[in-house]
Amino acid sequence: MSEDKINATENIKNEKKKRIFSGIQPSGTLTLGNYIGAIRNFLLLSGEYDCLYCVVDEHAITVRQVPAELRRHTYETLAIYIACGLSPEENILFIQSHVHQHAELSWILGCYAMFGELSRMTQFKDKSANNSENINAGLFTYPVLMAADILLYQADLVPVGIDQKQHLELARTIAERFNGIYGDTFVVPDGYIPEVGMKIMSLAEPTKKMSKSDTNVNGYVAILDEPDTIIRKFRRAVTDSDSTVRYAEGKDGINNLMSIYSSFTGKSYNEIESEFEGKGYGDFKTAVGETVSDGLKPIRTEFNRLMTDKSYLESVMKQGAEQAGRLAERTLKKVQKKLGFVLLK
Repeated sequence: MSEDKINATENIKNEKKKRIFSGIQPSGTLTLGNYIGAIRNFLLLSGEYDCLYCVVDEHAITVRQVPAELRRHTYETLAIYIACGLSPEENILFIQSHVHQHAELSWILGCYAMFGELSRMTQFKDKSANNSENINAGLFTYPVLMAADILLYQADLVPVGIDQKQHLELARTIAERFNGIYGDTFVVPDGYIPEVGMKIMSLAEPTKKMSKSDTNVNGYVAILDEPDTIIRKFRRAVTDSDSTVRYAEGKDGINNLMSIYSSFTGKSYNEIESEFEGKGYGDFKTAVGETVSDGLKPIRTEFNRLMTDKSYLESVMKQGAEQAGRLAERTLKKVQKKLGFVLLK
């Protein structure tokens, strides 16, 4: 091979994009926290990386779901992905249960995850406390399926919230353990946690994460909430007895609102403090509510349009499942071969 061809080949290798994988459960209406903490970051990464974004319906059933609602939320989550700007032409968008290799690799990796490691997962402890009537094995092995989701696609980077960081560490541990036994098999993924808006807190209890499962509807803002509802929820947001808009320890409510406002406006905390100098919390809460409402309006409009076209959404599901399936099968076959499974041709 000539020197020019060698250099050209090396350039192609160097230009190869790294791969991103992430997913969101279709277990309810997605919130502002999902948008700021996850989907909006997906958008920032989609041009720079090869991206796979999944609707993780298999994860959702660790808690009992109403079948019709799970089906509807699955369509809605995919529609929100697209409405937020994640193009099916530029990203692989798919439903987890449409790619059977997730469940198959999960079983294999479960044999390389230690009981003690799973027992230490804080989310299992928290969810068990909240679901004492249904502490199922799937809830316990949830992190193994998450590891399979990631490792199946040889993901280099995984956008995760702080609450999922422990699960990502387990995925890394399993990958390194498997690689140590069988040789280079899995890419060991790194996490991506944004500086601003990485964890959006409840408007009603600002020491708790904003959650779509919150029984207090004033605690969260749904991406699809109407403008008046959004503004009303922000006006009711819990703050402190001070009246100065400033980011400081002990001001959890105001800190959360400043983080949200910064995420939508791009302004630093110092700039926000200057903007609202001499103004009270009421003015600030209204401004945050109006800014968020305006920012989410195009998403709501496009979402409503997409939900009238189920055939289009199903075509995206089919295309995504085929694309993801090809990548997944490549990894699964590699793993099965290393384990000594007999592969049919």
